[in-house]
Amino acid sequence: MTTDVELGPGWYDADTATLGDRITGAREASGLSQSELARRLGVKLATIRTWENDQAEPRANKLQMLAGMLGVSIMWLLTGAGDGLEGPEEAVKLPDDVVALLGELRQTRLEQARLAERMGRLEKRLRLALSQGV
Repeated sequence: MTTDVELGPGWYDADTATLGDRITGAREASGLSQSELARRLGVKLATIRTWENDQAEPRANKLQMLAGMLGVSIMWLLTGAGDGLEGPEEAVKLPDDVVALLGELRQTRLEQARLAERMGRLEKRLRLALSQGV
């Protein structure tokens, strides 16, 4: 059995795409590699990868530069609304098991981001506790 997955104009809306997804899509639409974008922004390649994988977010100054280089609005990068990319024009038929796997992958990505944020807070608390106890 297959399911029609509509990837039309709402493809990059806030409900379906993350900041990382929009950065990746805009970068690819601009014809830039991750390395080239990193060089132009003055950041490390690993930084671009963490942004695109939703493991970190660009600071405001880098977000502004990023939007300018990719030809999209800051608001579109953040929310999917505003001047940005249009999704593919036609619907793609995907088997139901692939749709389920994509959903599970997206959920796992969100959980990973939450856990990374939690780990960061715990590490900060641990450093503080160790500095006060020494």
